[in-house]
Amino acid sequence: MEKQLVCSSCKQRITNAKGTAVFMCPNCGKQQIIRCIDCRKTVVKYKCPECGFEGPN
Repeated sequence: MEKQLVCSSCKQRITNAKGTAVFMCPNCGKQQIIRCIDCRKTVVKYKCPECGFEGPN
């Protein structure tokens, strides 16, 4: 069974959605940040649950 991806900003399920970005937290590198294309386009903030880092800048 494939793990379901959920946007870190809007909490929508985005498994296999086009334009999704998945990366490790740029501050601590411990948590995976997942962004849907809509939140990326509208620059919606995300917060790392591990260290509290907020992006995008």
